[in-house]
Amino acid sequence: MVHALDRAPVPAGVLAGQGVLVTRPARQAGPFAQKLAALGATPVIFPAIAILPPADPAALARVHAALERYDFAVFVSANAAEFGAPPAGAWPAHLVALAPGPGTAEALAALGIADTRVPATTFDSEGLLALPLLADLRGKRIVIFRGDGGREHLADTLRARGGEVDHVACYRRAPPADVAGLDAAFEEGRITAVTVTASEGLGNLWSRIAEGTRASWRGCPTFVPHPRIATQARSLGLKVVETAGGDAGIIAGLLDWVRAGGPKE
Repeated sequence: MVHALDRAPVPAGVLAGQGVLVTRPARQAGPFAQKLAALGATPVIFPAIAILPPADPAALARVHAALERYDFAVFVSANAAEFGAPPAGAWPAHLVALAPGPGTAEALAALGIADTRVPATTFDSEGLLALPLLADLRGKRIVIFRGDGGREHLADTLRARGGEVDHVACYRRAPPADVAGLDAAFEEGRITAVTVTASEGLGNLWSRIAEGTRASWRGCPTFVPHPRIATQARSLGLKVVETAGGDAGIIAGLLDWVRAGGPKE
């Protein structure tokens, strides 16, 4: 696994000549693509998941109106932060925000929600559940901001620890409408490395791309930030580089790959 460790300054242009596929939803793709471009890479942005407003916006409005009653608010992703955070100035001072990783915490900070707690172990639900402040939740109320149809593991575990848990769908996920542009990018040789940050997104793309695109993808390294995504990618025959530490970890993996020789003919 590639970790984001303290490193010497990275020379500008070290990723020159690399076309890096960025599959994040559109709102998160831009900042990551800028980091890649600053290192000389050519980002190829193709969101694997379309993020849409919630089917029932009234439910989210009701939660916003009742934020004072909660002790903890969990935002499961940057999308949950951007679509689920209340209007500016509406965040109660006592309410503790939690996020599974630094990217979500940064999204919350940009929306005026500071001091978000993040895991000290792994950047996922299991890491959140390892936080000491969530060990005993008797008498506590928690709201989880998530996408439509999110996993129940987090909510179930928090309830088992004594918490009263509500969750609200603040966005919906959908597959991309058309993958012709992605097929063309692989066919034209514009992609030398792939980044995937969600199992659902990987499935969305793999089920829709052409067989020739699959073959080309298998010839590129696929950088992923979580073991669950790595397992899925390996099952498809992809060359996986598992990283840790969010954007920094993925970029560290790309840098190590280039320093080791980069694309092989």
